[in-house]
Amino acid sequence: MIVVVGLSFRTAPVEVRERFASDGTALEQVLARLASREELDEVMFLSTCNRVEVMARPKGNADADRARALKAIREVLADHGKIGTPDLEPVLYEKEAEEAVRHVFRVTASLDSMVLGEPQILGQVKGAYDAAVAAGSLRSFLGRAVHRAFSVAKRVRTETALGAGTVSISSVAVELSRRVFGELDERTVLLLGAGEMAEAAARSIGKTAKEIRVCNRSMERAATLAQRFGGAASPLTDLETELSVADVVVASTGSPSFVVTRDLVKRVMKRRRGRALLFVDIAVPRNVEPNVHTIDNVYVFDIDDLQQQVALGLEARKAEVTSAEKIVEHEVGQFLSWARGLDVQPAIVALRAKTKGTLVAELERTLQGRLKHLPEGDRAALLQMVESATNKLLHAPTTRLRRAAGDGDAQELAAVIKELFELPTLEATDDSEETEPPALQ
Repeated sequence: MIVVVGLSFRTAPVEVRERFASDGTALEQVLARLASREELDEVMFLSTCNRVEVMARPKGNADADRARALKAIREVLADHGKIGTPDLEPVLYEKEAEEAVRHVFRVTASLDSMVLGEPQILGQVKGAYDAAVAAGSLRSFLGRAVHRAFSVAKRVRTETALGAGTVSISSVAVELSRRVFGELDERTVLLLGAGEMAEAAARSIGKTAKEIRVCNRSMERAATLAQRFGGAASPLTDLETELSVADVVVASTGSPSFVVTRDLVKRVMKRRRGRALLFVDIAVPRNVEPNVHTIDNVYVFDIDDLQQQVALGLEARKAEVTSAEKIVEHEVGQFLSWARGLDVQPAIVALRAKTKGTLVAELERTLQGRLKHLPEGDRAALLQMVESATNKLLHAPTTRLRRAAGDGDAQELAAVIKELFELPTLEATDDSEETEPPALQ
């Protein structure tokens, strides 16, 4: 079975989460370190602004194997965040077996997101899945679990209205701006950054702001985004000038250090002559130095501050959450039934091998004796008959074994069959149906 170890906005504040934020190269390195640990058979690494998680399958099914796997994951995460294991453990959560499967399904379906129903998490999980497949660290069992999570997310999206209304961090940031300033038709909004979150914020603002401006390290990306929404663009070197004219700043750059410092804002506020300035910092690591909020008429909200705004829209979606959770529970049951069926797979494989082997051996003796005159075509027909007879003979016991597995009674029945037919003991396998994770749809 699988395990999950991670931290999220529910367990760790942004000042801890930002220590784990990394670019693509760093994420590949973390995944490589995880994949190299001998305690882990399969592994996938998910990193977003609101969560960092390792999903893995331990090498071995004993309690000691799971304990070693969990310890290995904690060590890699501590090294990644440059934080001591004793300091990391209070903010970590660890989930095993059924609880871990349920967690993966809920995360992918956006039932564990800060903004319930937001669509970004599905793309982020798919990105982590693709990276793990490319690294060769994902195979049939964990790969099947994650791929099943995609189906769960699709069902939740199509069968409920969980994603209706405000469904992204960027749109929540814009709503917060409206709560502070009222309507934005007389306000200039500056998007600091030109990535996916900035684009989502621009879509949420629409034509309601007096003006949208985009300031970004890459002038080309800033210009492209600004043109799309009828705004103006400038390079990051013009940030001080842009802050002088903006009323609301939505910050979402990928900078590993503060882009907006207290000294910068102090200079800007002298030029603004007392006009209020609002920063909504939705980046992790944070773009705005926290002590900027100590300056008069300057307001700073980071991503954790958005949770109160998020809570306002939760009540309307409670019924949809209930429906979505029912879908998750049904799918968890289906997956666990399949997983328990793996316990009887060795018995099924051994029974089939012995039955077919016995029939083929008897046929070959007959073909070497009384039927040695038969041509190749007839011999092939007899071999096909053996194959069909094996399938028909074993259909009922195989079906009942798998049904027993789904009910949790498989091991005792498998043991009886092994003894009755003197079957060899085989290692459990999880690739009888799929040797590689299925391609994403």
